[in-house]
Amino acid sequence: MKKLLAVVAAVAAFSAQADTLTVAATPVPHAEILEFVKPALAKEGVDLKVKVFTDYIQPNVQVAEKRLDANFFQHQPYLDEFNKAKGTKLVSVAGVHLEPLGAYSSKYKKLDELPSTATVVIPNDATNGGRALLLLDKAGVIKLKDNTNILSTVKDIAENSKNLKFRELEAATIPRVLTQVDLALINTNYALEAKLNPESDALVIEGADSPYVNILVTREDNKDAEAVKKLVAALHTPEVKKFIEEKYKGAVKPAF
Repeated sequence: MKKLLAVVAAVAAFSAQADTLTVAATPVPHAEILEFVKPALAKEGVDLKVKVFTDYIQPNVQVAEKRLDANFFQHQPYLDEFNKAKGTKLVSVAGVHLEPLGAYSSKYKKLDELPSTATVVIPNDATNGGRALLLLDKAGVIKLKDNTNILSTVKDIAENSKNLKFRELEAATIPRVLTQVDLALINTNYALEAKLNPESDALVIEGADSPYVNILVTREDNKDAEAVKKLVAALHTPEVKKFIEEKYKGAVKPAF
């Protein structure tokens, strides 16, 4: 009985002392990585709550509005563009992993098999759309006016020898139309959700030199909070690196 009372007291004490940290994340791999570090954070007195989103807008909006403490779903170029467009001042506090963007097709095995006027779908947000076009430029499918411009759009295509037809859709919806188009540029988190294997299914994929490391983001007034610092430390452990390498088998790469 005394032991039971001691356990109850300990739980009550933890609940009273624990800092609650609510973090927005897309399902794969972000939410899975956060769930993995929950037990370690609990030992540090942080009650991590993961709120799953399937879009790229609300996680930033809700952190900026102080409805959430942080988010984990985006890379720095996307955050920079979001801050510029929305007037927010969100900041990165840690780089965690890289999700290489890939080009997928349910009809063709190689990029050079794409027929004339083939339909190509790319993300409709500025940074991932530009990222997709840069990948196609590097692969020789098109030529851009400036292949260092990460915000390139279809209007910046200088050469399109096959007269490819480009469509722009919200990144999360692109896997759903894969069988309806000739080529789809898909972010790895959405590719994994759609049961695609980036390592074997992508016709071309970003290399390790990609600048699009996924980051933990919060507000300036929250970046030095003790709970945030503990989350950063928990995400940068050898255990997390091993988890990422073993679970995603190269489709997601540690960036620390």
